Amino acid sequence: MSKTIRIGSRTSKLAVVQAEIVAATLKAQFPDYNFEIVTKTTLGDNVQNKALYSFGGKSLWTSELEELLVSTEPESIDMIVHSLKDVPTNLPDEFKIGAILDRADPRDVLVVRSDLVYKSLSELPPDSVIGTSSVRRTAQLRRRYPQFQFKVVRGNINTRLAKLEDPEQGYTCLILAAAGLLRIDLGDKITQYLSSPDVLYAVGQGALGVEINKGDEFTQTLLDKVRDMPTTLVCTAERSLSNKLESGCSVPLGVQSIISPDSVVTIEACITSVDGKEVATGKLRRTVKTEEEAEAFGEDLAQLLISQGAGTILEKINYDKLSEN
Repeated sequence: MSKTIRIGSRTSKLAVVQAEIVAATLKAQFPDYNFEIVTKTTLGDNVQNKALYSFGGKSLWTSELEELLVSTEPESIDMIVHSLKDVPTNLPDEFKIGAILDRADPRDVLVVRSDLVYKSLSELPPDSVIGTSSVRRTAQLRRRYPQFQFKVVRGNINTRLAKLEDPEQGYTCLILAAAGLLRIDLGDKITQYLSSPDVLYAVGQGALGVEINKGDEFTQTLLDKVRDMPTTLVCTAERSLSNKLESGCSVPLGVQSIISPDSVVTIEACITSVDGKEVATGKLRRTVKTEEEAEAFGEDLAQLLISQGAGTILEKINYDKLSEN
């Protein structure tokens, strides 16, 4: 009898597609195994009227699935497929990221309402309403385009696109992740790809991370065959940077990263105040060939940002969060 590996996923179309990508990648390496996708709704899926930073952050996407990962019941799962950008840098002690797969386009994109003719951020009129639930995106865009208004938009990609097209919602455009649109064949919705100096993307954006139990050596052996090492090194550095700064959904940390064929990693990063008036930037370039070196790279880049004023910005953000409670 063929062994069945159960892969956990959120219920959204994008999440299922991402789980299918991992399942197909594993099936190509292990054709004698069956790979079954198990879906579960998370709190982050259920609460659609608030920004994530206001009620719990990244763990909202992971905790319900993690319950199945540690379960000994028949409905238990062997691994969870995540958008890596949604995975906390500090996982619960019993879990780890078993593999990071090849990264899709990590950039953010502009999606303009279909009845409007604007083709870029620079063409948008003053008082345009930008839909995004990301503090990172809002902070960076406020710095570059203080004339725009920002309005939280939640839901899966199709829900957000429907809100954009609804005149009563009042959105001019949305800022979304390119990878999500491309993975569900909605690349035709993209108006403009965004990069530095407009918007640096989120840590881990575009990459798929597979979470497993730390002691599960069998599943780790499977994942060792499908991990993408260049992506792993870059994303490990990005996550180390984020962890050193103790940032999450509510901290406006942006990155833009590349790795050369000879393992030279270059990461540009910024921490921007929520109002967009202050920014700390840093850029580091170094040969990185192991995950340990990637961890050290991220920590050093964090120190560089702190030396440029990131600590002061983060202290102000944390104070404001406490004041709201």
